[in-house]
Amino acid sequence: MNLLSRAARPLALLLPFALVATPLPAQEAPVPVVPAPKYLQTGDQTPWIYRGSDVPRDKEWLFGELPNGVRYAVRHNGVPPDQISIRVRIDAGSLYETDAEQGYAHLLEHMTFRQSKYLGDGEAIPKFQSLGATFGSDTNAQTTPTQTVYELDVPNADNAKIAEVMKLLSGMIQEPTLSAKGLSEDLPIVLAEKRERGSQAERVSQATRETLFHGQPLANRLPIGTEKTLNAATPATIRAFHDRWYRPDNTVVVIAGDADPQMLAGLVEKWFGNWKGKGPKVPAPSFGEPVAPSGANPDRPVGETRVLVEPDLPRTLTYAVLRPWHQVNDTIVYNQGILLDAVAQAIINRRLEARARAGGSYLYAQVQDDKPSRSADATFVSFAPLTEDWQTALTDVRAVIADALAEPPTQEEIDREAAELDVAFSSQVEQRSVLAGSKLADDVVNAVDIREAVAAPETVLQVFRGMKDQLTPSNVLKHTRELFKGRVERGIYLTPKEGEATAEVLRDALLKPVQADSSSRLAAKTISFSELPPVGKPGTVTAQAPIGVLDIEKVSFANGVNALMWANDAEPGRVTVKVRFGSGYRAFDAKDAVYASLGQKALVPSGVGPLDIEDLDRISNGRKMGFDFKIDDAVFTFTAQTREADLADQLYLFAAKLANPRWDANPVKRAIAADKLAYETYSTSPEGVIQRDLAYYQRNKDARFATPTPAQLDVATPEGFRKTWEPLLKQGPVEILIFGDYDKAKAIEALTRTFGALPAREAIPAAALARTEEFPPSSQPTTVLHHRGDADQAAAVISWSTGGGVANLPESRQLQILANLFNNRLLDEMRERTGASYSPQVVSDWPEDLKQGGTITALGQLKPGDVPTFFAAADKIVHDLQTTPASAEELERVTEPLKQMITRASTGNTFWLWQLEGATTDPRRIAMLRSLLTDYSRTTPQAMQALARKYFGAEPGWKLAVIPEGQKLATRKGGADDDGNVASR
Repeated sequence: MNLLSRAARPLALLLPFALVATPLPAQEAPVPVVPAPKYLQTGDQTPWIYRGSDVPRDKEWLFGELPNGVRYAVRHNGVPPDQISIRVRIDAGSLYETDAEQGYAHLLEHMTFRQSKYLGDGEAIPKFQSLGATFGSDTNAQTTPTQTVYELDVPNADNAKIAEVMKLLSGMIQEPTLSAKGLSEDLPIVLAEKRERGSQAERVSQATRETLFHGQPLANRLPIGTEKTLNAATPATIRAFHDRWYRPDNTVVVIAGDADPQMLAGLVEKWFGNWKGKGPKVPAPSFGEPVAPSGANPDRPVGETRVLVEPDLPRTLTYAVLRPWHQVNDTIVYNQGILLDAVAQAIINRRLEARARAGGSYLYAQVQDDKPSRSADATFVSFAPLTEDWQTALTDVRAVIADALAEPPTQEEIDREAAELDVAFSSQVEQRSVLAGSKLADDVVNAVDIREAVAAPETVLQVFRGMKDQLTPSNVLKHTRELFKGRVERGIYLTPKEGEATAEVLRDALLKPVQADSSSRLAAKTISFSELPPVGKPGTVTAQAPIGVLDIEKVSFANGVNALMWANDAEPGRVTVKVRFGSGYRAFDAKDAVYASLGQKALVPSGVGPLDIEDLDRISNGRKMGFDFKIDDAVFTFTAQTREADLADQLYLFAAKLANPRWDANPVKRAIAADKLAYETYSTSPEGVIQRDLAYYQRNKDARFATPTPAQLDVATPEGFRKTWEPLLKQGPVEILIFGDYDKAKAIEALTRTFGALPAREAIPAAALARTEEFPPSSQPTTVLHHRGDADQAAAVISWSTGGGVANLPESRQLQILANLFNNRLLDEMRERTGASYSPQVVSDWPEDLKQGGTITALGQLKPGDVPTFFAAADKIVHDLQTTPASAEELERVTEPLKQMITRASTGNTFWLWQLEGATTDPRRIAMLRSLLTDYSRTTPQAMQALARKYFGAEPGWKLAVIPEGQKLATRKGGADDDGNVASR
């Protein structure tokens, strides 16, 4: 009998439901001959990743080590079905570069994709797209200070495709072409990436590295490199870097996927087994150690400090206690120490957060232990002062920490944090069967990078539960004190105001003794759901019936509340709950729009009935519960990931928020302070201005979508917040979606006591229902905004109006194909051909809950002089899309990844929840599922041409440019300038 795996069942049910047309039979590729692996480490052999460790092996992984030094790890994983995730890790990043090679590791990563032994010039990305891999998500690479990792997720992967991919990857890693032509094409792309990163925020990051890691390579070894060293690169110097570090003994291959692991191991050995390094092995460079300056006080070795002034950035202060990083044996005892450290940090962070919530001198504060880039073992303390009185904020933060160093925590505090860890580890065990192969592969790569082993979720939980007798006040105090001991302490203060501080004043402030403050310790308090008031009189079910999709049912209650419920075991231990209610952005007008922004941050923290935010934390302690709030175009939503044991209480919290909300003032005041501190940061880069203003201008200056200014925030009050939000929580129909691993009968009973018990809902006002989203006139001149960042940075946006609503969902899906086709062409032009923009993108947005408001938008970051080039390229592409049908091969590069994306996503409950939300009030959404897969994956050149003519031919695109202050908009590259339609806020 052929039984489908649990993870594959949703897909199997989708296919006959969604595929209207019958696909043509595919020609089967020949089954590759794969030799049996010879170098698996089995039996009594200790796998390479567990050497020096007593952590029990995760037996689902198979490990091997080839005679040439290549190490590998492979395992079977069926999530999502038919996908394999491959990672090739090279033990070389920016810390392996010489002064003259800065940026070479990253540049080499780009050139590796350009051309190699089995791939011609520029063939890699199209080839992988034709295999169904999406560029940027399925096909990617990353360079860090310590490693370069090539990442490929291949969907619909049969044995022949896997063998082909392994062949291609082996050629890329071992024999990239590294030609002068390739360098000339990739260098502008890397320089564009560097330019797009350059900003005040990047300068702060660099200054922080230079200060905290003073005297170590990490201080000035950014993976992006410098313009001087990048421009000096030659094929010979890049080749020398490759030959020195791209060696089999520096390489780890990791594969997790829906395939026979023996075959995967055989493929690694076949394609990487004959690789030989060039020349003698070069030892890894020293990353240095943190060292205190001469004469530093050994009891408080404060070293380098710095004050950085950036007028448009909010105040932040970071100091670090640094210790040398040393290679450790990843033993159980070592991991128990890590867990004790985690409890110690969590206790301090909870106390710091309690003080901030109460209206302290800082917006937020956090303590974090980390081992960045194997360069230090450090404890970082970061916080944001609310005012220019940063010294008081520093004293307050240090006083909380001083208390944690002086006196042990209570057992109740320890138990509280331990309960949080226990539920996290338990959830990992429950959900291990649905962990994606990409996540598992990444976990092994990360373990290799930090020189540690990997452990099965059961092992982690067992180790943690086996150390409960170690979770004592004295032990936690000991680990807390160790976290704040080190060779040197360094600090950096960022301020927008010149003269507010100096490095010497900051050093003195760090050296100054502080009095321990125990006022933020949280007193013991027990809260139980059984003690909370009922939502109302339990309701009754008036209808319960299947909707005709899978085993999903619609349940209706007498008060008008409706629920969509799908109880299944596809994702063990996981339940997703989403509540839709009210009118979303339609609820607001210009006078109360400021409270829309504040609501996203303050509505949930304002509390529920008798529970303030601290009580909400307590009552959910040791539980898997959530409370995410979002404002959509036409609806408000609560969302949570929970589990069956906590589902009833999760439903209570959501329902009680609607029936009996609380209106604490401090969360609103804190949200106002946060928004005011953040506002000026938007002006520091083109990307920030786009984030702040695009929605506002793209909706024809609709105040509902404007980022509130400091002046608007100054007049906002907690009283105004309540006046705005209180009626909104009472309005509109309520829909609940519960998808996951739970008992349906018990969930319905819980719904009768929660959402079924809500009072009758008020109607959404006619004025709100009448509000629409308008697109700006495309005939107007380019809207020009300005930023205060680097003078060589700009952004360009061009957008077309499309549509909205459920009735035209099939067309919106075809629009996604058109947008992706546009995206590929724009990427080829602006990145590959001209090197003008590193990551231009085209996005299609279609609001399903509104009949209009959709857009197709192209965006790119570039030099100010290249803005006209971007607009010209976009205009030419949309013209070509209308006049010349795309080739079948070009369409396949788009439709195959989309088909694979939908196929993979359909194995999860969340996919179905997204597709069906709103279906209780608009059943057409259910019918639209029938064409879902074909809408996204099947089209014709003629259909795309017609769609392009419909939306691109009706009117020219609306254009927006963000350029530096003091500059005018270029009308042509290197030509005259024009003020355009200059706008500012």
